[in-house]
Amino acid sequence: MVIAMYEINIYEQVCRNIKKYRKEAGMTQAELAEAIGVSHEFIRRIESKKGKKTFSFQTLWNISKVLHVSLDQLAEINPDEFIIQS
Repeated sequence: MVIAMYEINIYEQVCRNIKKYRKEAGMTQAELAEAIGVSHEFIRRIESKKGKKTFSFQTLWNISKVLHVSLDQLAEINPDEFIIQS
């Protein structure tokens, strides 16, 4: 069995995971922003499908600590983005 992967933009995947874990934590974008010391607009842009997707490793670390998730979880790839070929 061969697993072929669609082209994955890691920033896009991390951003989807940030949104997922923020919602699971019951936090708003504004609450997350305040907790890590950035603007609400910054978090909104990260989570937006059309927003600019660049942020520092320090920001990613801060988000992981506030959301109580590992960096691995934030970088986790959604298995729905894989095609299985036999």
